[in-house]
Parts: sequence; C-alpha cells; structure tokens
Amino acid sequence: MPITPATAATSASSRADASDEPIMLELVDESGRTIGTAEKLSAHQAPGQLHRAFSVFLFDGAGRMLLQQRALGKYHSPGVWSNTCCGHPYPGESPFAAAARRTHEELGLSPALMAEAGTVRYNHPDPASGLVEQEFNHLFVGLAQAPVDPDPSEVNDTVFVTAEELAKRHAADPFSAWFMTVLDAARPAIRELTGEAAGW
Repeated sequence: MPITPATAATSASSRADASDEPIMLELVDESGRTIGTAEKLSAHQAPGQLHRAFSVFLFDGAGRMLLQQRALGKYHSPGVWSNTCCGHPYPGESPFAAAARRTHEELGLSPALMAEAGTVRYNHPDPASGLVEQEFNHLFVGLAQAPVDPDPSEVNDTVFVTAEELAKRHAADPFSAWFMTVLDAARPAIRELTGEAAGW
C-alpha cells in the first residue's frame, strides 16, 4: 500500500461555499470513468445517478478509529454515525485531494500518511429521506495526529473507538447506510495500517 503525506489543500474549497451556486458531482460509468456531471441533490434522488465519492478512515496511535456523528441539520442522513469523513470530489478534482480537503473542512485536521485503500461501488437507499446513494467510492486510510476541531454545521460529535467498541456502538446506535460497505471494503488497508493486534 503506497503511503503519501496528505495536506489539507484548500485551493478547491474557495469554489464550494458560495451558497447560491449548486454543488456539482462527477457522474461515472461502472468502471469509474467520468461521463458527465449532475447537481448534488438531483444525483441522490431516486433511483440515483452513479457518481464519484470518497470515504476516509483515520486512526490514532493506539489503532482506534475516528467516527463522526453527522450534524443534525444535514438533509441527508442527519444525526447518524459514520466513518471519519465522506463526500464527493468536485468535477476535475482528484479523490485524494477531495478527501484531504473535506477532512480538514469538517474536522479541522489534516490526515497524516493518508493512502489509497481501493474502491467500492454500491447502491444504498436511505429509507428516512428517500434519497439513494449510487456511488463509485474511493477509499482512504490514514492517521489523525492532531486534535479534532469539528465544524458544528457538518459534525455533531466525534469519538475514537476500538474494533470491539465499534461493534457495540453499531448494534446500539444508528449508522449511515453505507458505513459497513465502505468499512468492509477498506479492512485490508486498515489492517495494514493499524496492525493485526488492533483487531480490524
């Protein structure tokens, strides 16, 4: 697994936050090739349009995973627990750069030693909102080596958990529809990063 230092490059973020501009996503075919763009909400309306996404899993020095609880004001999957960070690259933005950017925007930290962990394609309807996640998802794993400083408009809460603690929390609390799919796909890279003793 190649290891590359990640920085919180925010050059693309200056385009993102103008509230009057629609957020555009990259539409892709089944092999992940870009075939067009679509507005974010329309891409998630049933039956959903296959689009590019990313999911980040960060760990502390003890091999515990950083989870976030999504902000209660989000229109999609509010208040549920999920992996460290997930989102969508801007059209033309690399998934790696998008993952580093959004982790910094949402959690106030820059991933260290972030590395690619493969891709996974899924179709997950969200019964609560009626929205559909049709995603070609790029996975990344890395380390969280700085204090977390979440943006409250994005993140309601955070917690570091062991594999055993995650299993208990997942059984008791609501999680995002995509969480177990992306976690299972990323497990080989997670084990390589954290070591077998961490239990992932």
